[in-house]
Amino acid sequence: MINKKYNEFLPSMQSAEDLVSQVDSLSGNIDLLKSRIENEVQQDLNVAIAEFTELKQQLERDSLVLSVLKQLQEARSSLKMLESRKGFELKVLRALGTELTVQTQNMLYHLGEEWRQMVLWKLPPSKELSSAEMVMQTELHLCTMPLKEDQVAGPPVASVLQAFAVLGELHTRLKLFGQLLLKYILKPLISYPSLRPLLEEQPDTVVLHFESAEPNLEHPSPMEVFGKITLVLEVLHRHLLNVSLDECGENDKDSKVILAEMLGDMVWEEVSGCLIQECLVYSIPANSSKLEQYVEVIKSTEEFEKSLKNMGFVKGDATDLLKYARNVNSHFANKKCQDVIVAARKLMTSEIHNTVKITPDSSVAIPKLPGPGAGDNLKMQNASKMLHNELINLENETKLSQHTFSLPTCHISVSVEKLMELAYQTLVEATTSTDQCCIQLFYSVRNIFHLFYDVVPIYHKENLQKLPQLAAIHHNNCMYIAHHLLTLGHQFRYRLTNILYDGAATFVDLVPGFRRLGMECFLAQMRVQKGELLERLSSARNFSNMDNEENYSAANKAARQVLHQLKRLGKVWQDVLPVNIYCKAMGTLLNTALREIINRITALEDISAEDADRLHSLCRIMLEEGPLVFTPLLEENKNKKYQEEVPVYVQKWMMFKELMIILQANLQEIVDRWADGKGPLAAEFSPTEVKSLIRALFQNTERRAAALAKIK
Repeated sequence: MINKKYNEFLPSMQSAEDLVSQVDSLSGNIDLLKSRIENEVQQDLNVAIAEFTELKQQLERDSLVLSVLKQLQEARSSLKMLESRKGFELKVLRALGTELTVQTQNMLYHLGEEWRQMVLWKLPPSKELSSAEMVMQTELHLCTMPLKEDQVAGPPVASVLQAFAVLGELHTRLKLFGQLLLKYILKPLISYPSLRPLLEEQPDTVVLHFESAEPNLEHPSPMEVFGKITLVLEVLHRHLLNVSLDECGENDKDSKVILAEMLGDMVWEEVSGCLIQECLVYSIPANSSKLEQYVEVIKSTEEFEKSLKNMGFVKGDATDLLKYARNVNSHFANKKCQDVIVAARKLMTSEIHNTVKITPDSSVAIPKLPGPGAGDNLKMQNASKMLHNELINLENETKLSQHTFSLPTCHISVSVEKLMELAYQTLVEATTSTDQCCIQLFYSVRNIFHLFYDVVPIYHKENLQKLPQLAAIHHNNCMYIAHHLLTLGHQFRYRLTNILYDGAATFVDLVPGFRRLGMECFLAQMRVQKGELLERLSSARNFSNMDNEENYSAANKAARQVLHQLKRLGKVWQDVLPVNIYCKAMGTLLNTALREIINRITALEDISAEDADRLHSLCRIMLEEGPLVFTPLLEENKNKKYQEEVPVYVQKWMMFKELMIILQANLQEIVDRWADGKGPLAAEFSPTEVKSLIRALFQNTERRAAALAKIK
């Protein structure tokens, strides 16, 4: 029985012992937990209670301040109302008004001190930011307080800003902050590629300043600048502007104010304008082939504005910045046209005397023209048929030389050759552009030539007047341009937009103006040279009394000076002017000298035998050395042909030779050369001129009278 009871009791005892063991373990854990609560949790709890109490007191203090501020605002409103009702003359109200002003200003002073501690600017000593190094002295310190999970009150800056809002000073304070932000942070980040914003987080403070890095490009990419601006605004949004305030109006109910939106309204217009002028404008492609790459810029601009909208800085759909980025085709055309005009003007104001020789085989170095577009196939087919028919019609006729319509060999300015290449390249660019861009580029090319017409004669006026070589080169330049203008439009007719088709794309109307421009300049130089020739001949003492040594010496010197001037001019124009123009010009000038000599001699009333001999020797000098001034080519042996053709270019050449004969002839020889008005003398001189020479050369005798009678 006992064993039975023992066997029954034994499991119960073991169970009880296990239970006791568990209770002892649990008791130990409870003691350990109690110890940890007393040593650790209680301490943290005390700290949390203290922080909560402090925050509660801060909230109560802020609430009290705001309550006072609202009461001040109500008092101010009431006083203004009483003043408008002419009740302000009461002394008590005047005293209340004074006290209200004092308390308001006192409150603003203390709030200003709080604001300066929370938002601290460290600015460069100079107000003028002339370099990136000076901008790097800028620092912005923002006071921050870390938020706890159970914190209900906002950061202290929110309370200060709310107080400014109640007092009506929020807009003024934020505007001043925005002006500093623009001048010392945002605009420098856009203008100076080397600047990088640097964020330094300190206990209860965030410092925003700059670091310098070597820029990759002269003008940074929009994506890089957008990243800098976004970083700065994100810092401001996180530590300063991400609060919503109650703005108390005098007449309206309280309304919510979003600080980021208010600041954005103040600075965004200037920021976007600066981004366009200092950044986006330089990212516009210079070549139409790179337009596809600009899609990345448009995409980054959209993302940039999206991030600003998310932070509240920008509102609305598309801003001016995004509109500018998307309107790339128009900006590309404007930039391209501007670049073309700038490049053209630079060429026009460069030196004229740097020349290159062109021949009938010369051609403008331009890229191969692209094939016509699909829309132009019909035009090209029609044009090909017309050209084929024309060739068939001409097939059996006499063929022209391949150089019939070529410009003759001459020298032109290197700058003008480059100018024409620029015109061709711009038109090639137009053929691959949009319709609007094509039209703008086409008229930019026309503007190049209008600009040349207006700029070159004025800019180089003094040199063109003084230097005969430059006048000749300018003449060639104008003729070269006119030569290309004849066919320039036709070459691109079937490759430009339909708007310019059917005769609109032409430059032919500019041709007469350029020809006139070149001729007027060269003729003006010719007049200068003629004047110098006549001035030299004016020192010849009218070729009278040649038996006097001084008179003969003066006349001989004048003739030598004329030949020297013509030879010098011949060398200056040698290989510059086309041969036919050269010969006509030199022939005209030599003709001027000979005509002046003829007029002076035929005007003499008395010519002695000695005078006649000396006049003849002077004329022989002109006759022998005159043709030698014709040296249009560098190879001397090739110039003989043109020297033999002097009578073709000098109108008075044969008349001059007849005068020389008269100076050495007797009366009978003169009568024989007259040959009853049919001889060579009659072909050059009038009866009156011949009679005058006979009277001057011969004494009054019956033989002279008989000779004079036969001259009629």
